[in-house]
Amino acid sequence: MIAVVMLAAWSKPLKEMITPEKTVSKNISFAVYKSDNYDASIYNDASARLQVTVVKVRGNERSVVWQKNFDAKLLKQYPSAANAISQNVVIHNVVDNKEHLEVLYTLTYDTKGSVMQLQDGQVISKGVKCGSLRINI
Repeated sequence: MIAVVMLAAWSKPLKEMITPEKTVSKNISFAVYKSDNYDASIYNDASARLQVTVVKVRGNERSVVWQKNFDAKLLKQYPSAANAISQNVVIHNVVDNKEHLEVLYTLTYDTKGSVMQLQDGQVISKGVKCGSLRINI
């Protein structure tokens, strides 16, 4: 009886040692740009900062696998879409049939001490090896 219980408890790790889970790499590209020219004087002191986070999700478990904070800039200092700030990130060791990635961002606007936050994101689900996120300021 004890042997059956021990075998049952070890069957999953034993199975994973014999046939390890297959992992993939997922490629995520970001483009950050302004959606307006922000030349009006009302925007002279308006700034925005950005935080982008990639979270690996497996069932109820969530773990941050990549994060970047973009320094605050005046809105007019952000590039246009044609000259967007670009970044490419590769997340390795994703168990595609059991995990997915969530690409989340928080955009914080600040105008003379008045702060507003916007949050959005995208899911890179199983079977998808590339994702892209366009963030307009």
